[in-house]
Amino acid sequence: MPPGGEVRNLDPHFLALGKSTFRARFHLRTNEQRYLRKKTLPVVLQHASEFLHDRLAPARPKNDVKQTPMQGHPVFVAQHATATCCRGFLGKWHAIPMHVDLNDEQMDYLLAVLSRWLETQCSEVFTEGALKQ
Repeated sequence: MPPGGEVRNLDPHFLALGKSTFRARFHLRTNEQRYLRKKTLPVVLQHASEFLHDRLAPARPKNDVKQTPMQGHPVFVAQHATATCCRGFLGKWHAIPMHVDLNDEQMDYLLAVLSRWLETQCSEVFTEGALKQ
């Protein structure tokens, strides 16, 4: 979220992500879909908050560029799909400077980005209460 607390329009960002062949190829796999369905979106977003705090919020995160696995949790996939997986991509895609601790507004913004992507995936995961096969 930009300074002043106003909500940033995420549409241009998601349009740009959709043009990236690499970013557009990410989708939740069956195990990640099941996990999302079992845990629910609010719980998975709490995990996202914890992952961001632990792995991206520090100015110089441990193992930066390698701290986010490519699969195994819906948030990890969402981070790669939205370019929120390392500090370099936070700078390139989200104009968040490197080597500065993330502030609350930036954390809220990143959670909003991850939430939007996961919500989009939810429409693919749930069909009349059943997991798509």
